[in-house]
Amino acid sequence: MVDDSRSMRGMFRAIFELEPGITVVGEASDGAEAITKVLELKPDLVTMDIEMPVMDGLEAIERIIAQYPVPILAVTALAGVQAAFAAVSRGALDVMVKGDIGPDNAGKLLQKIRLLAHVDVNAHRVAMGLQKGVLPVNGGKGMPQQVSGERIVAIAASTGGPQAIQYILSHLPATFPAPIVITQHIAEGFTQGMVDWLNNSTPLTVVVAGNGDQLRAGHVYVNPAESAMRVTGQNRIALGERDSRLLYKPSCDTLLDAAAAAFRERTVGVILSGMGNDGVAGMQSIRSAGGFTIAQDAKSSVIFGMNGIAVQRGCIDRLLPLIEIPAELLVRSGAG
Repeated sequence: MVDDSRSMRGMFRAIFELEPGITVVGEASDGAEAITKVLELKPDLVTMDIEMPVMDGLEAIERIIAQYPVPILAVTALAGVQAAFAAVSRGALDVMVKGDIGPDNAGKLLQKIRLLAHVDVNAHRVAMGLQKGVLPVNGGKGMPQQVSGERIVAIAASTGGPQAIQYILSHLPATFPAPIVITQHIAEGFTQGMVDWLNNSTPLTVVVAGNGDQLRAGHVYVNPAESAMRVTGQNRIALGERDSRLLYKPSCDTLLDAAAAAFRERTVGVILSGMGNDGVAGMQSIRSAGGFTIAQDAKSSVIFGMNGIAVQRGCIDRLLPLIEIPAELLVRSGAG
């Protein structure tokens, strides 16, 4: 394992060296040195600080992925939120905030390390269709139309979700005839950065959901990390306090259950890559209400966790590789 966090690498080493089965094989103080160390040591996983001298983490990530595809966990300060999603675009599998990492809460870091270390990055990128030069199917932001009885697309995602969501949205046209609502497990303070990043790669209009927002076709509403998000039968967003008893935040089940109750058979539920089981009960609710359910397949997922459990529970109508989900959504939304 190569730890490329200049200010935190001592703490990372201390955490990793206490964990059985994890070995730190090298350290680097800047992006250029990280590339050299990765090619020399061929680690199973790289942790990469985005903010570094000489060569920043974004360029280092891109060069490493091109020369030696390896799982990369990017680390950033909260101020570097937009850079965090740029890191995902360059090939990082996941991002953590520096403030969330420390000896007292090392469990989450170690869990991510163990999961990501087993991802075949090359196969994953091929399965996701991440070749250079792939462009959205339609350019330009369209004038959204107000929804009056049309379908809704509700998406649940966790680890590996941002890459999958970006791919899906970038391959839908501005004229997509339904609103899309998304709950992605994400740290507080990161939602706006994710929305800005997504807006740069899709003809749809992506916004941080606001309480009372009217649902409109051609719009994507992202669950703010600080709130529980629901949709209502009046085609509006309802935000409330998160349930402190729930393990995953924000809660995918909360959104999916609400979509099933409000839109019933007009709901298209999508569960993407992620660890845990959040979203599984919500997908069951959508299917029970007569809606249509889609799960991202194992080969194109960073973690075939919550989507895998949904498949096992028998509540998925179609199990699809990521590259086929946009076309399926066009059909199920009434566009095709």
